[in-house]
Amino acid sequence: MIVLILFLIFLGLLCLGLPIAFVLGVTAFIMIAFFSPAPLQMVPEVMYNSLDTFPLMAIPFFVIAAQFMVQGGTSRYLINAANCWVRHWWGGLAMVTVVSCMIFGALCGSSVATALAIGVIVVPAMMEHGYPRPFALGVIAASGTIAIMIPPSIAMIIYGIMADESIPRLFMAGFLPGIMQGVFYMIWIRFDAKRKNIGGAPKAGWPETIRTTYKAIPAFCMPLIILGGIYSGFVTVTEAAALGAVAAIFISLFIYREVKPSQLIPFAGDAMKSAGMIMFIICTAITIGNWLTEAGLPAKLVQIAKDMNLTAFWFLLSVNIALLILGCLLEVVSIMLITLPIILPVINALGINLIHFGIVMTLNMEIALITPPVGLNLYVISGVGKAPLAETIKGVTPYIIITIIQLALITYWPAYTLFLPNLIMGAR
Repeated sequence: MIVLILFLIFLGLLCLGLPIAFVLGVTAFIMIAFFSPAPLQMVPEVMYNSLDTFPLMAIPFFVIAAQFMVQGGTSRYLINAANCWVRHWWGGLAMVTVVSCMIFGALCGSSVATALAIGVIVVPAMMEHGYPRPFALGVIAASGTIAIMIPPSIAMIIYGIMADESIPRLFMAGFLPGIMQGVFYMIWIRFDAKRKNIGGAPKAGWPETIRTTYKAIPAFCMPLIILGGIYSGFVTVTEAAALGAVAAIFISLFIYREVKPSQLIPFAGDAMKSAGMIMFIICTAITIGNWLTEAGLPAKLVQIAKDMNLTAFWFLLSVNIALLILGCLLEVVSIMLITLPIILPVINALGINLIHFGIVMTLNMEIALITPPVGLNLYVISGVGKAPLAETIKGVTPYIIITIIQLALITYWPAYTLFLPNLIMGAR
């Protein structure tokens, strides 16, 4: 009954149009004030303590890196290089979009930043070359989601903290699924573009290819700085994020020179606003999770699972369905932080590998970013393309289906996600 009241309060506040961070905070306050013996001072204490985590500090640094890469021309140089590689294929510009999103995602770990940075350039270019607008909008909206699967990933950092799992192992586990997702998208693009006679620009010559690739080398160095530092053991995830932020600022200021020194403070301020909102969502959601744990809901779910002799197969199926539904209603970070405290005890009880489930969760969050009515990427790309939301939804629908197929494959084939971390970092 108490859980039902929780969700009714939560949904009621959402319907009032309050920001998700305030919805979570007010819900936590009400539930602790009226349905918990704990004093109200528990709320600020839990919120403060939830932020006292060193890996969590990676998030503001990745947000800063994304901000300066968006403003500093990094996306344009990446697109120019990728365009020379694949523009002569059917749907070449659309494939450029996928490749560019995969590379940019490996720099910032943010889906929205990736979709925005790449979209403002490729959407007008695709429409100029005769691509139907829904086609162009769907490609960029879907491709942007790969950013939270390709390491580094803000979503994986949050999961790693909540599940107390190795973030480097999560990063490594997401690498192969992220690459394959991009490949699946490009296979569909080639099929669909050839069927509709879209694309097929003249092949770039070697001088142009070499020139554009050379200009993009500083951007390509960013993943080496971040991931190379992590897997060499030279730096932690948080330190790698800080190095990435410094590198992004340096490249924007002194190499590409598209950011002026006078813009440093305003751009950093914008990044801090975004990071601050993410951190506020995290601490309020953890407060709710703490209350749910004290209320005994996770323990009750574990007991129910044991009483029903629930297998991992059916549990994962039910969780995927629940996450797909929640993805239509809530923002990604909120979904993770609300659901994980409830389901993690059941996952442990059923013996499901936490690294494997982290990738399952992340892919569900990808789908949430492109499913109406609250899929954030849909609104970002509709704004970029100055198009009705319905056009973006129409264009992204095939990619939702492809991603759900990928989800089924990842869910029931753990080796797909665990192969690389076990090979490189050792089996556990």
